[in-house]
Amino acid sequence: MAHYLVIVESPAKVKTIKKFLGSNYTVAASQGHVRDLPKSSLGVDIEHDYEPKYITIRGKGDILASLRKEVKKSDKVFLATDPDREGEAISWHLAAALKLDEKKMRRITFNEITKNAVKASLKAPRDIDMNLVDAQQARRVLDRMVGYMISPLLWAKVKRGLSAGRVQSVALRLVADREEEINAFIPDEYWTLDAVLKIKGEKRPLVARFYGTDKKKITIHSENELNDILHKIENADFKITDIKTTERIRKAPLPFTTSTLQQEAAKALNFGTQKTMRIAQQLYEGIDIKGNGTVGVITYLRTDSTRIADEADAAAREYISVNYGNEYAAARHEASSSGKKIQDAHEAIRPTDITRTPASLKDSLTRDQFRLYQLIWKRFAASRMNPARYEATSVRIGAEEYCFTVSASKLLFDGFRSVYTEADEEKEESNVLVGNLSMDSVLTKEELDPKQHFTQPPAHYTEASLVKALEELGIGRPSTYAPTISIILGRRYVTKEAKNLYLTEIGEVVNNMMKQSFPSIVDVNFTANMEGLLDMVEEGKVEWKEIIRNFYPDLEDAVKKAEKELETVKIEDEVTDVICEECGRNMVIKYGPHGKFLACPGFPECRNTKPYLEKIGVPCPVCGKDVVIRKTKKGRRYYGCEDNPECEFMSWQKPSREKCPECGGYMVEKGNKLVCANEKCGYVTSLDKKKE
Repeated sequence: MAHYLVIVESPAKVKTIKKFLGSNYTVAASQGHVRDLPKSSLGVDIEHDYEPKYITIRGKGDILASLRKEVKKSDKVFLATDPDREGEAISWHLAAALKLDEKKMRRITFNEITKNAVKASLKAPRDIDMNLVDAQQARRVLDRMVGYMISPLLWAKVKRGLSAGRVQSVALRLVADREEEINAFIPDEYWTLDAVLKIKGEKRPLVARFYGTDKKKITIHSENELNDILHKIENADFKITDIKTTERIRKAPLPFTTSTLQQEAAKALNFGTQKTMRIAQQLYEGIDIKGNGTVGVITYLRTDSTRIADEADAAAREYISVNYGNEYAAARHEASSSGKKIQDAHEAIRPTDITRTPASLKDSLTRDQFRLYQLIWKRFAASRMNPARYEATSVRIGAEEYCFTVSASKLLFDGFRSVYTEADEEKEESNVLVGNLSMDSVLTKEELDPKQHFTQPPAHYTEASLVKALEELGIGRPSTYAPTISIILGRRYVTKEAKNLYLTEIGEVVNNMMKQSFPSIVDVNFTANMEGLLDMVEEGKVEWKEIIRNFYPDLEDAVKKAEKELETVKIEDEVTDVICEECGRNMVIKYGPHGKFLACPGFPECRNTKPYLEKIGVPCPVCGKDVVIRKTKKGRRYYGCEDNPECEFMSWQKPSREKCPECGGYMVEKGNKLVCANEKCGYVTSLDKKKE
């Protein structure tokens, strides 16, 4: 009887797939990549048309030896690595490392690890898709060139162990640019005005918000403007001038892609991107379900498609009709053709079987697995349901020349919301309108309620919003979002506090150097264009080495130019007047993973180090001692008094020596402006004028 070998990537899949196949199949794992570029050198032969020099990854020799033994025993080898560029490349490397005979080697892919999917894939084997492999090779070589040619410059300029990367450097720049925006933001004052109105014959009052005039919306910018309006409507009659009732719908969400899953898991479950991917991988590779054995419960987790297979679509609509009612099931979804090859048109992330409800799996899953599976299941079920319908009522109320509005909505049909609501979905309007409201209703003013507000700066990036930004800008792909964020956090270029991402001192140094010496590498459009070219390689429209031939000479020129400029900057340790209490030498400033610190130049005999408190030449507004740059435990920079904890002064913005001419308080630098630290004062002047 013929014997077949199926090679997958991870040992977890071996267990799952073995169950689906007969005794004439052996299933083995490559445990990821088996060949890669060497760590010790660039690994790309520049002289010979950028040919990559692949070597066996250290530690993979035994795995390859054991796979070779299995290959000898087998009549046919099926390469069943993941269904994406990376998986295709692993299959190609396996074929080369195992010296597989083309006649007995076939490539199979499945989007979910279920019996039907695996059996179907064996009936439709194919050749290795070299366009996919070449797209992966191009990405690998580009990333290697950026990393290996720029990182040594960072080592020389800043500290050893730093790295630059094609996608990570752009992600770092996004965080840095956002931080700059926040630091330069100056809040604007505005006011809201609510009218609390009594309706004749009703117990509950009506609260209407100031809109403007009948013709246009008015923003109240100051207390003077507010007082002007209050004066005009002091004795005004409030009358209903218009009542409009319309029906609106809220469409069901699309099923998850990698990016939307990472974003929603961050908001709803507080999962980091890496954690989401790790747990999704476990759900995809197989869960031991009581009574069913091991089975993959979700489809492949790296995808940017929202397409759903016809059978899964039909099964979901049938399940919804039976369990929720026919009126909940949406009409058949037409698969939108995005022009992509079907080979790569992965499905969205969905449960492999809609009837496997989260409740039925609860005992087989860990808490985190259950929470993520429930999120995926609910989102998929919702995507196959009808929209929610609302009756929206808006009321306009006139007072002299001004107009106030009230709007409310009533849920008529919950549709998809019977199973799913998004984590940050607006709370439904709580302003339920009084039932008997009509154009003849008599209104009496009870009170006017003005409130002062200030505009808010843009929000700091979170992992979720950074993934969203990377996706919208076309940077990176589903498989790269989580590793990119992990790298900038791991290298401490960026720190995470209460979900928010902040630039660290070392991140600022690296970002400034990249912007100065390698502007194209950290240019968002350049990086997005590069992703587009890689997609064209995958589609067979561009030869992969063409990209490298165009990219390398420019990179080489930029590196040479940066090296020359760096040579003129002699990097010596800055000597301070702080004396080492252990040996009496003057301590020097060094860079560590958390930024600057003081170290004894007598290392290794004297290993004394201490925190470096950099003075900014400004007296503390509270006690008059020096203001120094400090850092939170996570590495986020702020300004505090050197006499901390005795003096508790702190400011996220850099304080100035200047006193506010309006209120006498201290001022802070925001971009090119000096702003009074007291928000209520609001005094602003140009920083440049002060410097002159």
